[in-house]
Amino acid sequence: MSLFSPFSGPAFQDTPAALQPLAERMRPRTLDEFIGQEKLLGPGKPLRLQIESDNLSSMLLWGPPGCGKTTLARVIARLTRSEFISFSAVLTGIKEIKEVMAQGERKSHSSQRTIVFVDEVHRFNKAQQDAFLPHVEAGHILFIGATTENPSFEVISPLLSRTKVYVLEALTTPQIVDLLHRALADPERGLGDAHLDATDDVLFRIASYSNGDARIAYNTLELCARGAKSADPSATSGTPAVRRITRELLEDVLQRKLLRYDKAGEEHYNLISALHKSVRNSDPDAALYWLIRMIESGEDCLYLARRIVRMASEDIGLAEPGALALTLAARDAFDFLGAPEGHLALAQAVVYLSLAPKSNAVYTAYGQVLDDVHKTEADPVPLHLRNAVTGLMKNIGYGEGYKYAHNFDDKLTDMTCLPDNLSGRVYYKPTDQGFEQRLRLRLDEIRKVKSRATGKG
Repeated sequence: MSLFSPFSGPAFQDTPAALQPLAERMRPRTLDEFIGQEKLLGPGKPLRLQIESDNLSSMLLWGPPGCGKTTLARVIARLTRSEFISFSAVLTGIKEIKEVMAQGERKSHSSQRTIVFVDEVHRFNKAQQDAFLPHVEAGHILFIGATTENPSFEVISPLLSRTKVYVLEALTTPQIVDLLHRALADPERGLGDAHLDATDDVLFRIASYSNGDARIAYNTLELCARGAKSADPSATSGTPAVRRITRELLEDVLQRKLLRYDKAGEEHYNLISALHKSVRNSDPDAALYWLIRMIESGEDCLYLARRIVRMASEDIGLAEPGALALTLAARDAFDFLGAPEGHLALAQAVVYLSLAPKSNAVYTAYGQVLDDVHKTEADPVPLHLRNAVTGLMKNIGYGEGYKYAHNFDDKLTDMTCLPDNLSGRVYYKPTDQGFEQRLRLRLDEIRKVKSRATGKG
């Protein structure tokens, strides 16, 4: 088999199936087997329609390792009527590229189309990428490149402008758990004949450890399968003994301790409660401990980011208005960096929240307003607060008595803005913590001005 031999039809590899890694054997062979990337490959999506109709254009597949870039290329190879040539940027030089381009050009003259798939295209230098350009532009080949790096920086502009970039996302933990279940059940390509048993907790740990990379998850499961022992070694019946993949075996394979954790159970809620209360109690050390313990236990970090953002509004509020912006920035940083680099942004956020001045005044006010909304009658909006957008509305009193604050020296009026049945209600009561102390002084000033205005009236 040459370095860039075409692969099409069912046989992509010369290696016997029994000797192939589980990740290779379990590669989806059809679009319906594909898990993840619904935004690109879901029913009716443009890329899926292009593949099914064999009406493709040159493209770049950009996404993290193990998300399905090469698999998608192989699915295309199965479905296309073109000659499909694959080679790796790690092993290929200018000479090989020119040979492939020459083949593609000769076949294009006889109305035969050639699709060239280049894995890890970001590893090609400028000269190597330049070698594709005239042939892509002339239509001699249809180019498909796969990269884990941002094409804006790693692919030359002329080639980038001639391709459509499709962004593939890392697989979610539940999606990888589905893949592992599939591998355990499949007797032909997977481990179905090995009579393995694994709890959902163990599969969740494997999926979480893989960090969105299906290949890592399959490799871990395969290592566990090799070390799994019979659940009942003394059994002598004709039925094959079930071999269990236990937490202890998984710890040995991963060479790391698995912390006790139940993502959907009590321990999950216990730990997030401990994190939240440590932040509220201004204890950065404890907050860091509980955060990192949850991360190391396999918690979804975007869930943690959402809870941290919530803490900024619930427990810090307007005592430190910048807290909300910082926690949102931490969320975005994790989303951008991923694990493990993004973990530090979450740690920075919980330390900041722990040390920030605390106030639940907005949280309390929200609860009181919500209670009134549900328990009191929904009085109509006072007429003076309504806009008179028609003559009829003006004639029946809409907007009558409205006072435009900017027309007054203090930019304040004594006008009531609550419904009549809630007139005089006070919900927001700022504390003397941090920035909220300034807000309290401002609110006191507003109330004094309004009181004077009411007295004059």
